[in-house]
Amino acid sequence: MVSSVHYNTSILVPIELSSVQMRVKKQKRHRRAVRFYTACFGFRDPFKVLCDGTFVHHLIANRITPADTALANILGATVKLFTTRCVLAELKSLGASYHESLNAANNLIMARCDHENRRSAVDCITEVIGESNSEHFFVATQDADLRRSLQKIPGVPAIYALRNTLFLEQPSSFQRQFAQSAEEERLHMTDMEYNMLRLRKKRKLSDDKEGDSSDAQEEEDDVSHVFNTNVKRNGSDVKDKVHFKRKRAKGPNPLSVKKKKKSADTNGTTSGKESKHADGTASVGKSFAPDWLCNIRRNFD
Repeated sequence: MVSSVHYNTSILVPIELSSVQMRVKKQKRHRRAVRFYTACFGFRDPFKVLCDGTFVHHLIANRITPADTALANILGATVKLFTTRCVLAELKSLGASYHESLNAANNLIMARCDHENRRSAVDCITEVIGESNSEHFFVATQDADLRRSLQKIPGVPAIYALRNTLFLEQPSSFQRQFAQSAEEERLHMTDMEYNMLRLRKKRKLSDDKEGDSSDAQEEEDDVSHVFNTNVKRNGSDVKDKVHFKRKRAKGPNPLSVKKKKKSADTNGTTSGKESKHADGTASVGKSFAPDWLCNIRRNFD
């Protein structure tokens, strides 16, 4: 007798779906973070990733290789891996247990740090990043204190690893607030730009006065409507809408007007065609016989 075995799949399916959903959500978070840095801070692919010794050692210990492919998967674009001479010196000082990590770090591109004497990797990376991260580096590190300090610098994304999985940190509230304030500043006109525009307006008006004073007055009225948007009403400043002067039609385009046709001859004669008189005689073209010859013809008829 064969016994049938029934598997309860109601427990397995939710676990499998939850892992897939978590993976999809993580990818969406990474894409949103990358879009934020590309749109607000000008990051462009291939992305540059600055790695310290702790991150390189974690990649080697957990066999996350090749590293550039793993980083490209979370960033969604090709990457270039960088390190510094101070990081290499720190790995070398840690002894034989970090020998494999040192060999892997030697294959990375060297970022310029200009340190004659060796410094710690944290100080070196902090100085390379600076105050604005002008080189647009992604910093890959396992140091939590370094990641927290980088969150206070605008435009510095951080990458870390947990076991055999890589993560991209979400932008901090400081970085989001900095990007929003920078966007608001770009929308407003600076004092220097306003002064340049005012000088250009004066120069334009002076040139128009020499040629045509009426056109200059219209230009001045149009510019005044653009800049003077605060109008006093009943003793209070009320922000009014900008009103522009409408341009009136000056006439049809002569190139689009149909040409007039020539009027027909009103003398009652047709050129080159035969015409009949009242008495039945015919004449051709514009040549007519004299009156005395016509009388003779009538007598003969």
